[in-house]
Order: sequence, then structure tokens, then C-alpha cells
Amino acid sequence: MADRHSDPDLAPGMVVTRHRWPTRVWHWLNALTVFVMLMSGLMIFNAHPRLYWGRYGANFDHAWLQIGADSRGGFVNVEGLRVPTTGVLGQWHDRSGAVQTRAFPWWATIPSHYDLAGSRRWHLAFAWLLVVPGLLYWLWSFARGHFCRDLLPRAAELRPSHVWQDVKDHARLRFPTGAAALRYNILQKLSYFGVIFVALPLLVLTGLMMSPGMDAALPWLLALMGGRQSARSIHFVCAVAIAAFIAVHILMVLLAGPRNELRSIVTGRYRLPGRRA
Repeated sequence: MADRHSDPDLAPGMVVTRHRWPTRVWHWLNALTVFVMLMSGLMIFNAHPRLYWGRYGANFDHAWLQIGADSRGGFVNVEGLRVPTTGVLGQWHDRSGAVQTRAFPWWATIPSHYDLAGSRRWHLAFAWLLVVPGLLYWLWSFARGHFCRDLLPRAAELRPSHVWQDVKDHARLRFPTGAAALRYNILQKLSYFGVIFVALPLLVLTGLMMSPGMDAALPWLLALMGGRQSARSIHFVCAVAIAAFIAVHILMVLLAGPRNELRSIVTGRYRLPGRRA
């Protein structure tokens, strides 16, 4: 098995080391942690399925986002734009067939039954599995050069023409072959950078801002985001962005060849792809 940093003549069909073990461990730990936190977070959201900007927010205040139900059925309302969602969001049937009018259905939440206290315990317990390994991965990425070598976009890659070409290649399912498949393209770099260094830190920061204990100890932290409700909104938007990233990530794995892609993130072994017929 060749190593991509020592063999200058990598060719399609060769098996190489793609992901080092810290990356693989962090990937799967993150996969478990993020799914639990997203699902427990949706149950927490069910307690008050409205989002506001500023310091205050209650039922009679203006909400920029609301997921609910009325006589016409379930809906999502974003700044006055109402989208019917009966059967999926706002109004749905539980496992016994009974109609429920909470924002997110039972299959998308932890716990699957309404339990605000339980969902908070799940959320906070797994938050440590997100923060501590995440900080260690950050340190490892900078110390071993992984960030600068693999994730930091080069100036040439940020040219609009280069980004647009990458968008077109993805839309046409033109995946890189040979040694080029080992390098992150600009869309991957931007998305990974956005998740690891923007969305995840903002999730942690805004989560801390919603803690009464942290508010008392560091009141300036809440003012930084414009108030508790703004922090809650940013927390939700970042969570949705990460969920969208996961969906696209899974889709790309399936389209690029799931067996080879999964093997690389489980064992580190990756067969360099050739051109598709």
C-alpha cells in the first residue's frame, strides 16, 4: 500500500493511505455526536417552535420563523411566507396513528416522545463529545500541518472561474481521478472550513450563551450576539447548515462510490479511481 506523501507516481487503481487515524476516529465520533445533538435539539425546539431576533421572544412577539399547526394543517412560516407541511412538520401522526401538533415528528427527535428535560440531558451530555475531541482535532490539525496542507484554500483556487468550474464538474458528476482524488477541491475546502471553523464554534458559543449560568458569569458574551433570542436563532441556523452539509456529504459519497469512500474513512485504505466509462 503506497503512501500519498512518498510516492510521486500515483496512478488509478493503486491503493493508498487517504485518512490518518485521528481523522477517522474524529469523523465517526462526530457522526454519532452530531446526530444525537441534532435530534435532541429538535426535541428542545419543540418546546417553543418559534425563533426571534433580539433579547426577548414570546408567543405574541414577532417570530421570523415558526413551525406549527392551525385549522388548515401544519406549516412553516418564514418572515410571513407560509409553506404547508402537514404530515411532516407541525402536524403529523405518531406511531399509534394519533394526530400530533408539535413542530418535529417523533422519528426525528431524541427522545421520540415529548420530554424536554430528557432531551436537554442528551444534548448537554453529548456536547462534551463534540467540544473536547473537536479541540483536540484542531490542535492536531495545526500541529501536523493538516489544516494548511489539506484544508486551507489557495489564492488560485478562490478565483471565481476556478470555483465555477468546480461547481460545473460537481453538477455533471465529473469526479477527479488518480492522485487528484486525494486532494480536496475548492468546494470541499470551503464547506469543511465553514463547518469546522465557523458553524461548529458558533454552535458551541451560542449554546453557552443560552445557559443562565454563563449569562451570569459572562454577560458580555450574550451582548456579543445581540441577546438570548438572537443566540438561539444563530444556534438553529448553524444546526440546519450542518444538517444540510451532512445530507450533501452522504449524497457525494454515494455518487463517488460508497464502497471505496467508506473503506477510506474506516481503514484509511483508498483505491485511486480511474475515469468512468
